[in-house]
Amino acid sequence: MIGVQDLANGIILGATIGLGAVGLTLTYSILGFANFAHGELITVGAYAALTLLWMLAALAGLGLGQWGPLSFGAPVLLLLAAAIVVSAALALGLERALFRPLRRRGTMIGLVIASFGASLALRSVVAFAWGPEPWYFTREIAIAREVLPGVRVTADQLFVLGLTTALMAGLHALLTRTTLGRAMRAMSENPALLAVTGIDPAAVARSTCAIGGALAAVAGLLIGLTGQVRPLLGFELLLPLFAAVILGGVGSVHGALVGSLVVGVAEALAVPVIGAEY
Repeated sequence: MIGVQDLANGIILGATIGLGAVGLTLTYSILGFANFAHGELITVGAYAALTLLWMLAALAGLGLGQWGPLSFGAPVLLLLAAAIVVSAALALGLERALFRPLRRRGTMIGLVIASFGASLALRSVVAFAWGPEPWYFTREIAIAREVLPGVRVTADQLFVLGLTTALMAGLHALLTRTTLGRAMRAMSENPALLAVTGIDPAAVARSTCAIGGALAAVAGLLIGLTGQVRPLLGFELLLPLFAAVILGGVGSVHGALVGSLVVGVAEALAVPVIGAEY
């Protein structure tokens, strides 16, 4: 039997998928290829935040997993900053060392294959560095409280919804009201014409990679807040990410967010109907 709690769970799941899907569709619309390494940017962001949390726990004399609900029991903004810096730097590194040379040669299929290879390599590095076992930001039991009749959510889940909403509003303002945003939209439509206007397409590409990496990092942290962190985290998200991007219309930021909500709600509502094993 489907209830309002299932719908709420789907919206929360869709919100976590949405940030990753928006970063993926930005990369596709502006750089012109499907970046399969985007899932690993999510994974690396989650592990970067988790590593900083371990360091803070050691300084505070706490054991692993002894923080309370993370959004209110730890310096979550500091963890977000660490995750964003690491994933954005990784995205820029991949752009400079791998994607830019291939893009200059005009080999789009080569870009896709290279991104897939980068995904495999990064996944192996993550498993080697942090181990194959799953980790949690906290092992404390998160108490769900009733916020609406029949709907119970935890503090971390509320934080996920609030942060996702704020970031989407900020990204909308960036794309519609800033010079960089207008340049990004222009490059997605006509890169050659953009160069004629005096704007460097390479700089726009770097900014796009950094923003995509930052959104992926936040998605990784938010997924870790409400679940677990493991080397296959980003890889397992690729299918719903691409489904959301295609459903919302490739290249549409708002469409990717709507598509993510549809995917998340559909996944959550399917569980009580056909069972979680399917």
